[in-house]
Amino acid sequence: MSDTFVLGGDLTVNRLGYGAMRLTGEGIWGYPADRDNAIAVLRRAVELGIDFIDTADSYGPHVNEELIREALHPYADDLVIATKAGLLRTGPNVWPILGKPDYLRHALEGSLRRLGVERIDLFQLHRIDPEVPLEDQIGELKKFQEEGKIRHIGLSEVDVEQLEAARAIAPIASVQNLYNLANRQHEAVLDYATENGIAFIPWFPVATGELARPGGVLDSAAKDHSATPAQLALAWLLRRSPVVLPIPGTSSLAHLEENTAARSIELTDEEFEKLSALS
Repeated sequence: MSDTFVLGGDLTVNRLGYGAMRLTGEGIWGYPADRDNAIAVLRRAVELGIDFIDTADSYGPHVNEELIREALHPYADDLVIATKAGLLRTGPNVWPILGKPDYLRHALEGSLRRLGVERIDLFQLHRIDPEVPLEDQIGELKKFQEEGKIRHIGLSEVDVEQLEAARAIAPIASVQNLYNLANRQHEAVLDYATENGIAFIPWFPVATGELARPGGVLDSAAKDHSATPAQLALAWLLRRSPVVLPIPGTSSLAHLEENTAARSIELTDEEFEKLSALS
């Protein structure tokens, strides 16, 4: 199993990344209560070898991208920062979809400015807007690519049919869908991504729910590895497919260290099969 993945055919990243969304206020709104801690978490992530950081203009909104620049700019040559556009923010935990081309362009320009870059390595459509033709949404991202303002295009929360339709318009380097040991509703999308060499970025990757109950398969395997159930859930994702790039997010330095340590856990074939059989 490789520890790295070549995103879009030309960006090699370590397969365990970091999702920065939690470095905001409550409801993913406003600044975090402890700004210094947020900066420290971002810097520690890079120190631990994480070279793929996921954010979005809607986290805060804008706060997340600003913190990333404050903590890490000028960026290391090998650091890949992925952001997203396509969601408005009108209040805490409120996420209206807006995929009009002019809005996507406005969002892109804002992200470029806040992150302090001339080109974004991975620019993801946060949600497909059902009120706007897909050709207009993906077509606008393709224009950004042709203009040299983004390197690769990604999608979020799509099914196989939508992914195929988007690929008919422009190359798609990644898909970011909800997926974890306890929730595998996007199994078909992961299989499609694996077959086509598309990065699959599971968000909410450490969710275990009832699977972590004492004495269960996950709990027993975790104890065998002197690890936590969350670490085993990440190890399972890394083993599930070579295109999987989990992005566990946290505002805790201790949890960051814990999540990153999951890279060193190697599941046996039997453990992997038992965990895969859970639902």
